[in-house]
Amino acid sequence: MMPHAAPPRRAGGPTILMTLDAVGGVWRYALDLAAGLGQHGIRCAFLGFGPEPGGEARAEAEALGPLDWSDCPPDWLAPDPAALAQVPGAIADAARRQRADLIHLNLPSQAAALKVPVPVVSVVHSCLPTWFAAVRGGGVPAQYAWHLGLNVQGMANSDCVLAPSQALAAQIARAYGTSRVSRVRVVHNASRAPERQTADAPFVLAIGRWWDEGKNGAVLDAAAPMLDWPLLMVGAAEGPNGAVLPIAHAQHRGPLSHPMTQELIGRAGIFVAPSLYEPFGLAVVEAARAAVPLVLADIPTFRELWDGAALFFPPRDAQALAEVLRRLQADPDERRRLGAAAQTRAARHAPGPQLRAMLTLYSGLLAPAAPPLLANGAR
Repeated sequence: MMPHAAPPRRAGGPTILMTLDAVGGVWRYALDLAAGLGQHGIRCAFLGFGPEPGGEARAEAEALGPLDWSDCPPDWLAPDPAALAQVPGAIADAARRQRADLIHLNLPSQAAALKVPVPVVSVVHSCLPTWFAAVRGGGVPAQYAWHLGLNVQGMANSDCVLAPSQALAAQIARAYGTSRVSRVRVVHNASRAPERQTADAPFVLAIGRWWDEGKNGAVLDAAAPMLDWPLLMVGAAEGPNGAVLPIAHAQHRGPLSHPMTQELIGRAGIFVAPSLYEPFGLAVVEAARAAVPLVLADIPTFRELWDGAALFFPPRDAQALAEVLRRLQADPDERRRLGAAAQTRAARHAPGPQLRAMLTLYSGLLAPAAPPLLANGAR
């Protein structure tokens, strides 16, 4: 993007407008990041897209900053690009109302036609082209091809483009072409979940939006009858796009509040993540922070983040998954060892490293005369 003539910064620190949705992990990412930024004098305001959150979730966001909601969908719920025509105006209007010094977009397509006088950061948490490559093993179908062009435009119109893992950055390069996305930088996500010791209760826990084929919930349901412990699946099985995963054998708890989910994590004997496509995996970090042993699909993201601190299985093989889980169920010493290894590794994804990276990034994009945002450090 061209240099910006940014508006004067308000007293008390900069304001960041952050977009988000309430369907998947972006919600938790945005709120946890905003909570950390607030401790460093940075005010966050939120603009949401897609299905609105419930009262408890909305209250959590509004405790961190003002929350507006748009009638526009996120790109993955849009039937065509025309449905997104009002997105740039909605973001620009919100930025003016909040007197934002910087805009942090959690969908790069939202930057495609955006014209604002402040820096724009776009984070690629996921996208349809990389999803289809990982889940279906091919290119994006013709009816979704417009996502390629819109995301490329958005990345080109952003001052900085981020991905939460090297694995996703590599997938982006393959899907869009290295020359067009060479500016993608990696900042790992973080979790503010407490570090604690699981109660090691005899059940296996999995968390995800199970209607999403990429989360691979079907392999869990197929493995569940082969286990000695019950397998609990937390998360929606019906999606806002009409997708449904039938769950016949696992114990489906449906979507739960974040505190209720954290309570289950604190008791689980094993945590399993079977994803075929996972750009980062915040729920895995939350489980690791509680020293829950991890059993993960053998995909590039999980190898990058957890190799040496988890057990892995071929993600489409329910029998192999069941065998790994049965061995771990029968071996409490191995569960303790793996849980400790996961907790040690999870320290890399505590809020401090992410905050330091984001504060440094924001400082470089804001007015050069502004005081450094890292003046007091980030812990």
